[in-house]
Amino acid sequence: MLGPVVNALTVVVCSLLGCFLIRGIPERFEDTLKKGIGLAIIYLGIRGALDNKRELLLIISLVAGALLGELIDIDRWMNRLGLWAEKKLHLEGSGRGGSFAQGFVTASILFCTGSMAIVGSMQSGLAGNHQILYAKSILDGSISLIFGASMGIGVLFSAIPVLVYQGSIALLSMAVRDFLSPEIITEMSAVGNILVAALGFNFVCLAGKNPDRTGEIRVANLIPAIFIPWIYMGIEGLIHRGV
Repeated sequence: MLGPVVNALTVVVCSLLGCFLIRGIPERFEDTLKKGIGLAIIYLGIRGALDNKRELLLIISLVAGALLGELIDIDRWMNRLGLWAEKKLHLEGSGRGGSFAQGFVTASILFCTGSMAIVGSMQSGLAGNHQILYAKSILDGSISLIFGASMGIGVLFSAIPVLVYQGSIALLSMAVRDFLSPEIITEMSAVGNILVAALGFNFVCLAGKNPDRTGEIRVANLIPAIFIPWIYMGIEGLIHRGV
């Protein structure tokens, strides 16, 4: 759990620095910075997704994940959680570039869905190797600094799902290490990187100019797609062994 803990603490510290030390940057700088980060996120997402070896499985995963995510409506529940925390902590209006909930949801999705989150957490659990999560902490910290300045204190609370999500993957990996092949990890990471690219698209095309979220990709509702390759390839393996 050392890697997930370090990652979460980095998000907390850098978000606080952004909120209280570099807040108040001119709005035109904020907008350009968001779009610059968005372009970088799109690039990283697409580059990671290109590791995919089974294009049809990726499509199936996105379709099935979208259906499941919309059925559960993860996006709505995450926003409700953010709004609830905002109200309980009396932090209404704490984010300049958006609400507390927007900062919380956006940062949570970005920090949890990429390949580094999945592969790094698995390596932490399987081999006690935290190097990927340490590198991810540097990236997340840099982004938290900017997001904290522009979106407010909601970004800090994304450290909670980061710790829970990555810690759960690390612990689960220890329990099911015999069922996780490199191929499964590759396909799960590819889907996760597609979601990262989608989040970058939202930043570049809609950054702060779309309060009703029209046309926005509800990336949270695509999160179940990450785990479809695991289920699909697990069933596929059972069928082959049965044959």
